[in-house]
Amino acid sequence: MSLEEALNESNVYYETQGLAVVHKKPTPIRIVKVDYPKRSAAVIKEAYFSTASTTDYNGVYRGHYLDFDAKETRNKTAFPLKNFHQHQIDHLRACTAQGGICFAIIKFVAHDEIYLYPAQELFTFWDAQVAGGRKSIPYDEIQDHGVLITPQIQPLIPYLKAVDQLLN
Repeated sequence: MSLEEALNESNVYYETQGLAVVHKKPTPIRIVKVDYPKRSAAVIKEAYFSTASTTDYNGVYRGHYLDFDAKETRNKTAFPLKNFHQHQIDHLRACTAQGGICFAIIKFVAHDEIYLYPAQELFTFWDAQVAGGRKSIPYDEIQDHGVLITPQIQPLIPYLKAVDQLLN
């Protein structure tokens, strides 16, 4: 199961338990050409991204706006910043400036570990990269400043426990 699939299932659990309302945002596309082989079976033949997507998820938890992205890497020693785009960082900064709780959920596939990494920490490395610094966040940095999320049965990825640590 992919990280996003596990997060989607976790979000369904959180919502059905009345704990949070968090949804995956759809990727904005513009449909150009559709074929209708049958009246009930439309097939999209051509489409393109209409605007740059922001982050993967947003919602509300305990009266706080949440906005975050989910990323996976097979890299053992660092998380490559090329997994983010400038417009995503800009969006996270704007949400943070409005008091939102923003972060990335990063899965290190090689270590079978998942971390919640606060946006403020991400901004530090992003800004350094833009200024000519390293193009990744070291694994040990994420271990030190992120919150390890231990998967369980329900919810699969209990990331709200990590969010609670950010709130306290």
